Amino acid sequence: MTTLFLPSPAASSFSIGPVTVHYYALCILAGIFVAWWLSARRLRARGAEPGQFDSMMGWAVVAGIVGARAYHVVTDHQFYFGPGRDPVDALKIWNGGLGVWGAVLGGGLAVLVWCRVHRVRFGAVADAIAPALLLAQGIGRVGNWFNQELFGRPTSLPWGLEIDVAHRPSGYVQYATFHPTFLYELIWDVAGGILLLWASSRFRLGRGKTFTAYVAYYCLGRFFIELLRIDPANQIGGLRVNNYTSAICFLAALALLAWQLRYRPGCGPRLDADRPGPEAEQDGEHAETPARAGGDITGENPSGSGSRRGEDGGAPVSRAADQDVTDG
Repeated sequence: MTTLFLPSPAASSFSIGPVTVHYYALCILAGIFVAWWLSARRLRARGAEPGQFDSMMGWAVVAGIVGARAYHVVTDHQFYFGPGRDPVDALKIWNGGLGVWGAVLGGGLAVLVWCRVHRVRFGAVADAIAPALLLAQGIGRVGNWFNQELFGRPTSLPWGLEIDVAHRPSGYVQYATFHPTFLYELIWDVAGGILLLWASSRFRLGRGKTFTAYVAYYCLGRFFIELLRIDPANQIGGLRVNNYTSAICFLAALALLAWQLRYRPGCGPRLDADRPGPEAEQDGEHAETPARAGGDITGENPSGSGSRRGEDGGAPVSRAADQDVTDG
C-alpha cells in the first residue's frame, strides 16, 4: 500500500450558524493577505508612504479575482453553458476555478491604470509586488487540496495523494492515489518567490525585470505541471489549453527579459527617478539613491525637503532614505 504524504481533507467547508465557510476561499484570502503585506513592505522600502498603495492593491485584488474567474469560465465554458448546465455556476468561485493568467492580466491592468492616474512608475511597482504574487499563488493552491481537485495522474510514489471516489474523474475510479500537483505548484511558487526576493536584491533587478522573470519562472513550472493533470479540460493537438498559454507566455517573457537586460540596464529597484541619467543607471555601490537623486516615487523632483503632495493632488509622497534600498 502506498504511504500517503498527505491524505485528502475530510471536508471542504465548515459552518458557523447559517453561514458556510469554504476552505478554498480562506486559502485565497490568506494568499491575498500575504501578498498585500509583502508588497506594502517592499513598496515602503522604495519610498512609499505607509498605506499609500492600499487603494491600488484593493483594486488589483478585485480585478484579479474577476479576471481569474473570467479566464477559467472562457477556457472551460462547457462546464457552465449548454444542455444541462446552469450559467449561474460560473459565479460560484468558492467551488474552485480561478485562472492565474486571468488574475495577472486583470490585476495588472488595474495596477497600470492606477499608476498612470497617480503618476507612479508601473515597472517599479510591478517589480515590487512580483515575489509576493508567487507566494500568494502557492498559498492559494492549498485550496485545491481541500476541494480534492486539480490532481495529476495515478501514482504509487510514497507521496501519492488519496482522492475520494466521488472526486475521481471518469476512467480513473479504480485508482486510489494520484500526483499531488497542487503540492508541486505550491513548492514551485514558494521557492520562486524566495528566489525572486534574493535575485532582485542581489542583482538589483529593476525597470520591470523582476516582474518579467516572475512570468517566465511561473510559466516554465506550470507547463510541466499541466502535463501531469488529468482533470477535464479543452485540448488542442493532445495538449491542454493551459500548456499553450504557459509556453507562449514563457517564450514571450524570456524574449522580453533578454531585451530588458540588453537595452534597459540599471539597478533601479526604487520607485523614484522618472528619467534616470547615466549615474542612476549604473549598477553597483555608486548608483544614486532616491535621496541623492532628489526624487520621489512619482518621478518628480520635490521643491523642498521632506514629504509633499504630487502635482495631481494625490496622497503625500515621501523621499526614500539615503541608502541603497534592498528588497524586503
